[in-house]
This record gives sequence, C-alpha cells and structure tokens, in this order.
Amino acid sequence: MALPQKHFKRGSPKPEIPEDGVLRYYSMRFCPYSQRAGLVLAAKKIPHHTVYIDLSEKPEWYIDYSPLGKVPAIQLPHLPGQPALVESLVIAEYLDEQYPGEGSLFPKDPLQKALDRILIERLSPAVSAIYPVLFTKNPPADAIKNFETALDVFEQEITKRGTPYFGGNKIGIADYMIWPWFERFPALKYTLDEPYELDKTRYQNLLKWRDLVAQDEAVKATALDARIHAKFMKTRHENKPDYDVAFQPL
Repeated sequence: MALPQKHFKRGSPKPEIPEDGVLRYYSMRFCPYSQRAGLVLAAKKIPHHTVYIDLSEKPEWYIDYSPLGKVPAIQLPHLPGQPALVESLVIAEYLDEQYPGEGSLFPKDPLQKALDRILIERLSPAVSAIYPVLFTKNPPADAIKNFETALDVFEQEITKRGTPYFGGNKIGIADYMIWPWFERFPALKYTLDEPYELDKTRYQNLLKWRDLVAQDEAVKATALDARIHAKFMKTRHENKPDYDVAFQPL
C-alpha cells in the first residue's frame, strides 16, 4: 500500500499509517538503492506501506526511523520503537530470509552467494563514472569512456555464465541489485546534447539481459519510464531536484 503520491519534506506531519502489523518502507522514488528494496518487496509479494522521503528537505520526524536519514529504510512492525533497517543489501537479505514463501533470491551455494555479492560491488566503478553524467551539468570528459570500461565486466560475466540471468535460469538477487542503474541509463537519450545509448555490439549479451529483466513482474511494478527519469535528472542539473515529477504525467 502506498500513501498519498508525494514525498514528505521538512514541515510535513508524520504520515497516518494504520497499526496493522505491516512493514513500512521508506523510499525516494528516484533512488536506485531504494528501488533495490522495492524490487525485493515486489518479488516476494510482501505487504508494506510506502512512505516517500524528500532527501533534500527531510522531514524532521524521519530521524526517528532512520537515524542517518538514509533511504531505503524498513520499519519492522514487531519492533515499533526501534530504528529501521537500512542499507539496500542488508534489507534485501533480511527480507529474503524472513519471507521465504516465494523462494530464495540468493543462491543456496555459499561460494556462488559470495561471488554474486562481489559482482554487485563491481558495479560501483560504473556508477561512479556515470553518476556525474546523469546528475550534473558538466561531467568529466572521460566519464562515458570510464563507464563503458566498467560495464565490460558485466558483458564478460553474463557471457561467461551462459545463462539468461546473472542468477542463472531464473532471476536472482544479483539481477535485482544491478537492475536499477540499467533502468536509468536509457534516460541519457533525452538528457545529453548527443543522445547516448549502449553499443549493441559491445554489450550484446548484456542488452539481451536488460531486455529480459525489463519484463519481470517485480521490475515492471517498480519501474519508471526513461523519460520520467530524464525529467528528474534535468531538475538535478539545475540543483532544484523535484522528486514529485515521478507522479506527474509525461
């Protein structure tokens, strides 16, 4: 269940959420790390209330739930007086273990689980390279080049694994944890003077993976159109982030 479609900000009263034993999921609609938690909630079909937080003007009461002011955060219904769980991978693993009904998203094999965690961490260089391109007006000249070099790792890995998903023959935690950034990359078609897309030859198998993951039900439930991401990015370029463009028509 989602509350009114807006981000709570400084001066906003606390949302009125029923005491019904359901998880509370604190998010920001454009945050890729929040989306990671949202994907697990959707994939596992976990009932929850969604509260969107304006990260530029956080409501004063939010520190009671997330002491560092981070999103995502998950407040557990059986621990109402305790701070929420934070950090996307921590939340993902907790939810996967606590709600086993839809099957585990993590590999059962300890080694494969470790290798998938390493793969997820290896996304960091690509994110670091492309972040200023996505969210600033004047990114470094070599940002795209560095981004593409970092993405080569993922093309090589999906080719090496020889499976449709990084998780094997079905979607898994590595796919969900990597996906949010791949949802955002296509926005570069709309934000740059020269529209940018990933090279279809260089990233042949990675793009097949992207198209396949885009059809997943949890992904479709949490996704935003690339044009909406682009609208938000342009507000970031002006240093006036408007989180609520997520709820406006194209």
